[in-house]
Formats: sequence, structure tokens, C-alpha cells
Amino acid sequence: MQKITMTTPIVEMDGDEMTRILWQEIKDEVILPYVDLKTEYYDLGLKHREETQDQVTIDAANANKKYGVAVKCATITPNAQRVEEYNLSRMWKSPNGTIRAILDGTVFRAPIMVKGISPVVKTWKQPITIARHAFGDVYKATEFRVPEKGTASIRFVSQSGETLLDETVYEFECPGVLQGQFNKDSSIRSFAHSCFRYAISTRQDLWFSTKDTISKLYDHTFKDIFQEIYEQEYQKTFEELGITYFYTLIDDAVARVIRSKGGFIWACKNYDGDVMSDMVSTAFGSLAMMTSVLVSPDGNYEYEAAHGTVTRHYYRYLKGEETSTNPMAMIFAWSGALRKRGEMDGNDALCAFADRLEAASIATIESGVMTGDLYAMWEGEVPARKVTSVEFLREIRRRLDLAAAR
Repeated sequence: MQKITMTTPIVEMDGDEMTRILWQEIKDEVILPYVDLKTEYYDLGLKHREETQDQVTIDAANANKKYGVAVKCATITPNAQRVEEYNLSRMWKSPNGTIRAILDGTVFRAPIMVKGISPVVKTWKQPITIARHAFGDVYKATEFRVPEKGTASIRFVSQSGETLLDETVYEFECPGVLQGQFNKDSSIRSFAHSCFRYAISTRQDLWFSTKDTISKLYDHTFKDIFQEIYEQEYQKTFEELGITYFYTLIDDAVARVIRSKGGFIWACKNYDGDVMSDMVSTAFGSLAMMTSVLVSPDGNYEYEAAHGTVTRHYYRYLKGEETSTNPMAMIFAWSGALRKRGEMDGNDALCAFADRLEAASIATIESGVMTGDLYAMWEGEVPARKVTSVEFLREIRRRLDLAAAR
């Protein structure tokens, strides 16, 4: 069988632990037999990040900007225990955070739906995509433990040296805590453009929610910028496609989402998106069935699975035990990147292969062959059979071979 050729590489970012093992197995079983894969490889495993003082993460992000499409394996964001385990010189930052900052991107996460595994919310019939503004807010906040009575204030001094703001936050009558957070108009604008463009490319309605009735400046700025950009640049296209942009308060949005049938993009600020993406993924069934793509406003894409490195399974693997780790989100990261590369290069064969790979993966589960996480939730009509990760991938390959032989 002649392999599909590629003209432009995908940036490949390798990762850590069990996902690193599965990464290679996915390539060996369901990609390399069919595609003459062309990648520019970067090892983002924690050991290599230590060896390069994390320069490899920066290089990988810049390569993503050069080639437009990347696919990333899950990576460890070290805590104190990991620093000791890997003998690190410092607690390196999250690679995802570094890449997001360089690409100025927005993260879109959506579940993979299969027959036989029902969402907890019975009204949901189509995927709900969470768009998270992964910048600023509480994640970049300055915090302080107030030790005694006193006055907390906020002050802003302009570049010229003029004090433009000096207001009391609170008169503490006892110990407490203090937090100051920020955001930037430029980042909010990039977030808005990414959301509107992604909605257009996927032809889905876009919902956006904040709490502007309480946060009358901070959250209201998000609302105003989204509305301005929508009216000036995207409203006409939305109307032509028959899709809508809808704004509401975050608490009202939650109620509407629970009552909805799905099939839309829900844009959230950083913290809201963090929480809601986990809620949506769990309610749809499994984090291992959650796709993730980072989209920059200038048209760069980085695909990955939404889950982590599956540490528990990795330690079992090191003992020589076989694992039943679900590779679906990682497979869809590869298929998403291959499809986008095909779209950018006009390579229809590559796009068609990405479609076949996803269809074969879903058909494998719907036939009753699945990993342990899905086996526990199976409600399908056919009996379920729990298999190892490699057995699961080989069943997908069997289906790809059958489709190619027709």
C-alpha cells in the first residue's frame, strides 16, 4: 500500500511517562503504516527540559509559529516532589503555559462522543466545546497574607511617573488575605478573535459568559471587547452562516448549558474555563475522551490530549505490567494535526486519512472493544471487552487495513 506523502512537517512535541510510551505506539500502529510522516521533533520530556534549561519548550513553540501546526504529548509540570524525583535544578514552568504565551493562543476542548457511553446530563446530544482564555486572572495574581490590622490599597503609577490610581481596598480589622489580579486588552482581543474564528471554522454557535453585573470594570471589559469585535468584524459572517453569538452571565450560562442539547462553543475566562472544562469532560464520560487544540489569532494550531501523563499507569508499566490506558484523545490529537496540515497544504489524502483514523477509533469502541476506563461506563447493546492499550490500537489498525482493502 502506497503511503500518503506530506510536503510540510508537523511540529512534534514528545512528552512524559505513560503518554510518552503510548505516543510511540500510536505512531507505530496507526500512523506510520499509512503516512510517510514528516515532523520536526522536539523532546519536551522533563529530563530534556532540564538538560536544555527549558529552551527546548521555547524552540518548539517558535517552530509551531513557523510551520503553523503542532501535535503535543502530555508533559509533567513539576511540583516539589517532582523536583526531587527528577533531580531538577528548578521547578520548571508548565510547557503548556509557555507555549500558550508565545502563541498568544486560546485552548478549545471538546469531548469525543461514542454510542454506548451516555453523558451524565441526558439532554446533551452533541459535544460542548470549552474555549478557555488561558491568561492572567488568578493564575498570575499577586497574593499576600495580611498578618494584622491595617489598610490595604491599590496604586497605579503611569510610565511618566504620575499616580493615576490610589484607592483603599479594605481596612483590615483582623488578619486575612489579599489578592491582586490583572488582564490586558491585547490578550482579551486575541481571545475574542480566536473564539470567533474557531466558531466560523467549525460552524458552531458561540456563547460567552462573565459576571459583569458584579465586576463592573474587569469582567465588563471582556464583554465590551467581545461585543465590539463581533459587531465590527464577524457579525456579517455569522449571519451568513446561520450561527449566533450569545452573551450571558456565567451563572445563567451554567443553567442554560445543563438544559441544552450541546453543539456549541462556550467561551470562558481563565478560571471559569479551567473549572468548566473539567465539569464538561467528566459529565461526557472521561477526560481520556477530551480533545484539546490551542488556536492563535494569527492561525497557528497545537493539538494535544486534555489529560495528563497517566503517572499511575506508568509506574505499573515500569514493573512490567500491561496497562489498559485509553489513547483516544492522543489519537485525535494526531488526527486533528494531520487534518489541519492537509487543509493548509491542500493535501486531500491526508485529510481523508485523518477522517478514517477517527472513524476507525470510534467504531472500535462502538463494537465493544475498549480500555478499562470506558469498560466501567459501557451501556451499549453489544458486550464490552476490556483490552490493553496495544490491543486497542491493533484493533483500530485492523479496521484501517480493512477499509484500505475495499
